[in-house]
Amino acid sequence: MNNQIFFFFYNLAHRSVFFDQLIIFIADIFPYIVVILAVISLIIYKEKEKKTLKQIISVVCIRWKEITFVFFSAFLAWILAYILKYLFHTERPFDVFSSVTSLFSETGYAFPSGHATFFMALAVALFFYSKKVGYIFIFFALLIGIARIMSGVHFPVDIFGGFILGFLIAFFLKNV
Repeated sequence: MNNQIFFFFYNLAHRSVFFDQLIIFIADIFPYIVVILAVISLIIYKEKEKKTLKQIISVVCIRWKEITFVFFSAFLAWILAYILKYLFHTERPFDVFSSVTSLFSETGYAFPSGHATFFMALAVALFFYSKKVGYIFIFFALLIGIARIMSGVHFPVDIFGGFILGFLIAFFLKNV
């Protein structure tokens, strides 16, 4: 079933240069934008008016616990995913199937997806502070995960495993 789902998404790509470039952007570049958006959302969420630099610094000082929790959750998730990759030694789709050509270069083991783990932990941690913001970032995590399948660098189980790990880490840290 993992292979069937993989090929369903993978075969949606590789049809046009524009669509492939869009997938590459979502899978490989958009994640950096999401991190920047997370920082911005932590500073301005629940704020209606524009802030000066001094006011922004003040908000960061007031919300340092929230900011630390959100990024510690994501960072810890990424570290654990990295460790698990070396315990599981799971190959990537382009290593398993000669017919699969990834849209961009990716190295290392596949399970769990570090991107899926990091961005789900980030999204769930944000969800604890703002459901609206959390839902948006969960959508971003899903989008990144699907794009990484379509680009040929992950199987669905890699992404799903990363999502579960990211969720559990953020949930556990919030409830400790």
